[in-house]
Amino acid sequence: MASLLEGQARPIRLADIAKAAGVSHGTASNVFSRPEIVRAEVRERVKAIAEQMGYAGPDPKGRLLRAGKVNAIGVATTEPLSYFFDDPFARVMMAGISEACDATGAGIALVSAANQEKLAWNIQSALVDGFVLFCIEGGSRLVDLTRERKLPFVALELGFQDETVSAIGVDNVAGARLAARHLAELGHRRFAVLSLGFADDHTGFATPEVVRSAVYTGTRDRLAGYFEELSRFGIDTATVPVYETENEEKSTRAGLEAIFARDERPTAILAMSDRMALIAIDWLKARGLNVPGDVSIVGFDGVPDGALSTPPLTTIAQPITEIGRRAARMILDHDGAVRRETMGVEFIVRGSTGPAPKA
Repeated sequence: MASLLEGQARPIRLADIAKAAGVSHGTASNVFSRPEIVRAEVRERVKAIAEQMGYAGPDPKGRLLRAGKVNAIGVATTEPLSYFFDDPFARVMMAGISEACDATGAGIALVSAANQEKLAWNIQSALVDGFVLFCIEGGSRLVDLTRERKLPFVALELGFQDETVSAIGVDNVAGARLAARHLAELGHRRFAVLSLGFADDHTGFATPEVVRSAVYTGTRDRLAGYFEELSRFGIDTATVPVYETENEEKSTRAGLEAIFARDERPTAILAMSDRMALIAIDWLKARGLNVPGDVSIVGFDGVPDGALSTPPLTTIAQPITEIGRRAARMILDHDGAVRRETMGVEFIVRGSTGPAPKA
């Protein structure tokens, strides 16, 4: 068989195996793709020759591309890859996406990058039928890159005003109102907001101008819901500090340090994610402050971790798993239509909120 390998400067192809085995190209192909229809002795002869020639089998990428569908979804974010495993919201969302993919045998490709150049390459090279975009930060960049790929995509955020973008999200204003009303009815009058980003690459106290020029209208809508409800209780929202975070530990802790360094400390914190709320609980407890005796906290998401914290977290629960399932189905069953869905939220009262402390 050594003679079969002599002078082979190019990769071994299926046609080479068929010729060496004395069978047709179709028969050789069936050995690897539909072995049950090939006689056992022919199948074994072809496989033995393929092994001797160093041929591992047909390139699955080529076969899938020829079929025009790869039966896989790309899930993309500008966050590091660890985001999919570290963030409680992302974990629950991925469970919903996985359920939809499992039901059809589709695969999932995680697409992320620490810098913009790598992100562009990863999106352009991903072997997928479409993308689900985690538009937490850098969402506009994700949309632009995915448009260039000319594949269907759905954004997990209704904050894009572009009606040509398919998106799934929740009624942020309604959810935020529920959270603010709950705390105000408990007698709280000194508030602070731990905010998601209004734009990319910015943290710190958000000015009215930052809020007005928000790229992410989902964040702006949550703040609008908070402030509309607080105003109903006679609270001057201009005095409510709003600290923009990156929805992770470092910037959330920095926000808490800045908020509690002010002359008037809040008795209630409205956190735009459960992740920030849970970080805040730990931060306050480490400084000898009681939750909810000294400070009440309401999150936004409804992740399982919130029910297990001490105290358990009061939160605005999104149907995260269902959002993930629907997003995946939009890609798997894509028919060219743009779909924008707004889903409801559920208010879950637990132990992290209580009456305002007496002056």
